[in-house]
Amino acid sequence: MKDQEPKPATAPVNLPHHMTIHWHRFAKGEALPVTQVRLTERATIVGRVGLMMLACGTGAWRVREAMNTIARALGLTCSADVGLITLEYTCFENGRHYSQTLALPSSGVNTDRLHAMEVFVNHFEEDCTDLTVHEVHERLDAIQRRSGNFSPLQVGLASALACAAFVFLLGGGPIEMLCAFFGAGVGNYTRRKMIDRHITLVAHVAVSVAAACLTYFAVFKLLEMSFHIAAAHEAGYIGAMLFVIPGFPFITSGLDMAKLDMRSGLERGTFAILTIVVATLTGWVVAMLVQFHPENFLPLGLSFWPLLGLRIIASFCGVFGFSIMFNSPVPMATMAGLIGALANTLRLTLSSSAGLPPAAAAFLGALLAGLLASLANRRDGYPRISLTVPAIVIMVPGLYMYRAMFNLGLSNVDVGGSWLIQAAMMVVALPLGLAMARIITDPTWRHAD
Repeated sequence: MKDQEPKPATAPVNLPHHMTIHWHRFAKGEALPVTQVRLTERATIVGRVGLMMLACGTGAWRVREAMNTIARALGLTCSADVGLITLEYTCFENGRHYSQTLALPSSGVNTDRLHAMEVFVNHFEEDCTDLTVHEVHERLDAIQRRSGNFSPLQVGLASALACAAFVFLLGGGPIEMLCAFFGAGVGNYTRRKMIDRHITLVAHVAVSVAAACLTYFAVFKLLEMSFHIAAAHEAGYIGAMLFVIPGFPFITSGLDMAKLDMRSGLERGTFAILTIVVATLTGWVVAMLVQFHPENFLPLGLSFWPLLGLRIIASFCGVFGFSIMFNSPVPMATMAGLIGALANTLRLTLSSSAGLPPAAAAFLGALLAGLLASLANRRDGYPRISLTVPAIVIMVPGLYMYRAMFNLGLSNVDVGGSWLIQAAMMVVALPLGLAMARIITDPTWRHAD
């Protein structure tokens, strides 16, 4: 009989790289309360809660706290090691233990789902300990299925508002704000559509930043041809790309390292740096291609009180827009906007009028944001991180980072290095201010036990 030739192997098509975990299959169908089932089933609930918290963008300390709360209610002891998108944990009971390694396909931020998860965790012992394992997973399914509060178009408009306000706070005027509005709107709309299609980080950051920069250029050239505006208004070009600032990874990185969660802190910091490098390089390349040379903003000529009032309004709009981008409900975004308006205006006033170094002013602004967020947390129950990060994202020195990359790309090492050092000092100061606020207001956070 003639030997048959082996068929050539075919690669699987459109199969997900991260396989789905079927959580309900861990339950064996018993109608017992969740506190009375096997160690494996209870430990799996602990792990799923931790993974869902991690998927919301919160830091390692908050993930571990949530897992510990669930574990205690289920009669378990939990030890967890948390990264940016990975989670390893072990649950112990009466000399037995059960371990799992879990991973997310990517890192993201969803403050609305984070709030829902915190409510679930805080009320788990009173609301869920009489439920079966299937019923607990069904409640978690409902939270995981929560769709975004805003469409890609609404998110694009939110980023347009935020970046236009950002440009004013950096020193830009109406022309720069208008160009940045359209640039950031198109850029973040593009980014959201690519994220919805699960496009990888580097690709969606590069394409969306390029779209934002080219839109700014097109609007600027249209205004230049129609109204003969000055070339100096190119300065707002930088503001069109600021929607990609990775505020949550930057801030949670510093907070994690303050709690000695070094693995999570370093991974989050690396993720943030990767995003910034891709964004600034893309912006620089596009500027070279279209022969844009953004320099300093033209002076606005405003006196102290009008400038102060406009800074308060712009800070509120910027923080509100960033909160919407993080999927915060409107009431939560409004609260974050109010906190950011006070904190960022304080920072700018201390830096421009009192002569305080930018890093010191950033520390005090972040400290005020953290203290106000703690008060709001006690009153409304909103997660602190959902209020503080949008409030201080607007303080992240995106302009300094771009100018550093722009000058380094042109081999102006001394100028680029100066901008890079100033940016690094402010980036360090912001999480330190939040950490100090947590130490002052949160007894559980300031202890290491």
